[in-house]
Amino acid sequence: MTQYMISIYEREADYATLTPEAWGSVVDAHGAFAKAIADLGGTVTGGGVLQPTTTATSIRGGEVTDGPFVETKEAFGGFYLVEARDLDHALEIAKLTPAPFGGVEVRPLMDVNAGPAR
Repeated sequence: MTQYMISIYEREADYATLTPEAWGSVVDAHGAFAKAIADLGGTVTGGGVLQPTTTATSIRGGEVTDGPFVETKEAFGGFYLVEARDLDHALEIAKLTPAPFGGVEVRPLMDVNAGPAR
């Protein structure tokens, strides 16, 4: 099995106005997603949710600044690390990722002993 990172990119502003009930629905959707991964024969090996980009601090060329590197319509908001048989399996899993205000990106983790994929 190969590890893949499913990165979640969404419009942060949409989360700022969620009611507690709507937030609960998002949390429930992610719980159902984790169960669906197991049902599909994959495994969640890690993940996390990021605080908003307003809490970011960036370092570039040794210079420290408040905020993210760039302003975008969709921000990196969280991720799952999953084990999947192959890219097709990872994409099948990723299509189920709750991202109501954006989308996801799927990338394999690198085997540092083998180097970058060619």
